[in-house]
Amino acid sequence: MEKLVIKNIGLILSGKMEDPIFDGDCMVAIDGKITAWGKQADLDCEDATCVIDAHGVTLAPGLIDSHIHPVVGDYTPRQQQLHWIDSTLHGGVTTLISAGEVHMPGRPKDIVGLKAMAIASQRWYENFRPSGMKVHAGAPVIEKGMVEQDFKDMADAGVKLLGEVGLGTVKDGKTAQQMVGWARKYGMQSTIHTGGPSIPGSGLIDADMVMETGTDVIGHINGGHSALPDDQIICLCENCQSAFEIVHNGNERAAVLTINTARELGKLDQVILGTDGPAGSGVQPLGILRMIAMLSAFGNVPAEIAFCFGNGNTSRQRKLDTGLIEVGMCADFVLLDQAQHAPGKTMLESVALGNLPGVGMTVIDGVVRSERSRNTPPAQNLPERIV
Repeated sequence: MEKLVIKNIGLILSGKMEDPIFDGDCMVAIDGKITAWGKQADLDCEDATCVIDAHGVTLAPGLIDSHIHPVVGDYTPRQQQLHWIDSTLHGGVTTLISAGEVHMPGRPKDIVGLKAMAIASQRWYENFRPSGMKVHAGAPVIEKGMVEQDFKDMADAGVKLLGEVGLGTVKDGKTAQQMVGWARKYGMQSTIHTGGPSIPGSGLIDADMVMETGTDVIGHINGGHSALPDDQIICLCENCQSAFEIVHNGNERAAVLTINTARELGKLDQVILGTDGPAGSGVQPLGILRMIAMLSAFGNVPAEIAFCFGNGNTSRQRKLDTGLIEVGMCADFVLLDQAQHAPGKTMLESVALGNLPGVGMTVIDGVVRSERSRNTPPAQNLPERIV
């Protein structure tokens, strides 16, 4: 039995918008799963195999990037960059979700080839976790000529995602809706490209097609890169029950419009975050933290709620076993504190002013995966592994 005890926690963020801050100063996990939290004096902390002294910093569920484009291992040919996943871990992210492996050189677009690549992608990130990171990959881009059996074949082989609808040859809502329906029938989640074209072969996906297709996630509702007109973004927020995915590599003004509209409609629980990297904008190791700070500062959202966009909301929308402080959920955490000399009286107040916090440690499945971040500003206080 592996038992993790994190003591002297200053603040516990739950990932739950309805109750974003939990009372307690201690967290216990056994064999990689959360078992208890609260006051240390009330918990069974004996026989721990790993003890972390948080030294008063904040503990939150590990952040989740809902929109990435991986290829293989910890390498991206899009930017000729090694170790981008490890660098993202240093931004407090513990889970990545593919929106399609579209940057694979020579990516097959025939049906046999795209199915084979989707299955292979799912397998190699299941078998190899760079720096311990959880990468949900194998997200095929749908192409003309696919039939229901193709989706069953992929689902039977373990594929659980569709890449961005609209990046392939399927450009009309009717055909896309049918294929998304087949994917949903076999337990596969779907995302649609939203806005102007991003890579050769993609095209404009407007609000009408998004609504007709009916995917589970409205991918980069703030554009990737070019956003839809304001009235179309507002229309999507008003009429859709899908997740509103706001990404770092999109239009910042459209991101703020989306968050303001969602807040006014009482739909903040549908907001999730991604980076949409690696892409032409590069790799953004701090992309999720940056979006949390920006949306809190410009969207009139308390920082503890904005953190939920980057973990708990995504967990619920994506049906994951991480991203929330709940008994039985994976012990995936980020420990962070106010950056040195940053304005604000507390870490949350500093983030609400638009400042990045400093990451001091990440934990995945109850195992310490990184310590002081090499990418965030230095934190005022750092957690310490003492056993």
